[in-house]
Amino acid sequence: MTAPSQETGRGEVVLSARNVGKSYGQIQALKGVNFDIRRGQVTTLFGENGAGKSTLMKILSGVISPSSGEIVLDGQTLRFASAKEATARGISIIHQELSLAPNMSVRDNVFMGREITRGGAVDYAEEARQTRALMEELEEDIDPATPVEDLRLGQQQIVEIARALSVNSRILIMDEPTSALSASEVEVLFKVIRDLTARGVAIVYISHHLEEALTITDHAVVLRDGAMTASAPREEIDLDWIVRNMVGENFDLGSPPTGYEMGDAALSLRGLSVPSANGTRLAVEDLSLDLRAGEIVCIYGLMGAGRTELLECVAGRTAPQSGAIVFEGEDMRRLSIAERIARGLVLVPEDRQRDGLVQTMSVGQNLSLASIGAFTRGLFTSRRTERGLVDASIRDVTIKTDGGGAAIGSLSGGNQQKVVIGKMLATHPRVVLLDEPSRGIDIGAKAEVFRLLAERAKAGIGVIYSTSEVGECLSIAHRIVVMRRGRIAAEFGADVTKEEIMAASGEQVAA
Repeated sequence: MTAPSQETGRGEVVLSARNVGKSYGQIQALKGVNFDIRRGQVTTLFGENGAGKSTLMKILSGVISPSSGEIVLDGQTLRFASAKEATARGISIIHQELSLAPNMSVRDNVFMGREITRGGAVDYAEEARQTRALMEELEEDIDPATPVEDLRLGQQQIVEIARALSVNSRILIMDEPTSALSASEVEVLFKVIRDLTARGVAIVYISHHLEEALTITDHAVVLRDGAMTASAPREEIDLDWIVRNMVGENFDLGSPPTGYEMGDAALSLRGLSVPSANGTRLAVEDLSLDLRAGEIVCIYGLMGAGRTELLECVAGRTAPQSGAIVFEGEDMRRLSIAERIARGLVLVPEDRQRDGLVQTMSVGQNLSLASIGAFTRGLFTSRRTERGLVDASIRDVTIKTDGGGAAIGSLSGGNQQKVVIGKMLATHPRVVLLDEPSRGIDIGAKAEVFRLLAERAKAGIGVIYSTSEVGECLSIAHRIVVMRRGRIAAEFGADVTKEEIMAASGEQVAA
């Protein structure tokens, strides 16, 4: 990756939104927003899901047009006709939801739409060389010829980042770039960001990882309900400032629910071993774990610890190599995913776009999909019953939407995640597995999700959720299980410290 030196004018405004508004029918996503992007600086945009962050970034990158206001680039008022036009002007965006072609190679994804040609033919060797150089810069050992669908989610995120870096943009917008990255991958990305800003590249950074974002930002802006509520340089802000301006008060993620008796073991794993995706090693090895009815267990671990492989195996997405999965006394290993759901065992997957939602369906159709048997008789469905189920789910899970008929793509990331959770809860499960349920959602939405899980636990549902954020362990979990290299490294009660959890996972604890 190369970029011209642009130290001259460092800190000057290069791109601005002036009184920008955006309406979708009766919904006003943005309300007269003023937003500046400065050369050689990281401007971080904070806000809850649905605050308008992604809408503003799509306007600045030419994906959509504003309903009112103007965009000013280098002092010139512009109206981008397309994202391609914005890219030609030096503006690139890494979207929150991955926009990769899974059946194509890493190389082809990086150069999609701007292939390197020589003599009228695509120069695949040069594309592979440049892709390999980008991967080395991001300290990721990924072969350019590897199909994207064979990569884990964090590696797919790296490919998305590499594609944006390959354009050598003057302005780079990063919408939740670290949501699927490990701690070491985040460190590498931050080094790349500092290298880019040192050369004069302007960065816009959006993240729900508040503490993480504070370490990289130069200037912070907060959006709330489509309007800008605060703006300040890094030296004037802290975590409380961000939360106060985002949600109006200090939020916590709750505490372990009490005041009820837990039941017997609802789910028992005995000596469970699960092969990795490529079958070269064991992702989970000889793991045993019990979950009681009404208990909330958090599984913490770094990337590669085996959390996802464990939950997907229990849910039926992959087969174990050995061991037993016992649900309410019944061995589940031979049952399909649908049969496990019918018994009351469900999974909320990590990747909501790929595995949790059908993009061509409405909000209501997504919500009712897993419960279709409840309102279908033979070849006929009861629209009235389905509508009642959808309305109840929207209300119970507090989804912000125009209604069940709204397009799923019209919802913010946090509300899409609530749809996935609501879909599974609508099946009336007795054990819920959630793989990184807070990925890409804001602190307010996290609190709502965890409150929802605490309420279900009080009703007797067993809950297991995985996370790579230590702070989320210290919320509603009665018990914290730390995984390391496919095994349980430690188990703690609710009185554990962050330092103890991190040490057990093998993560370096800052002095």
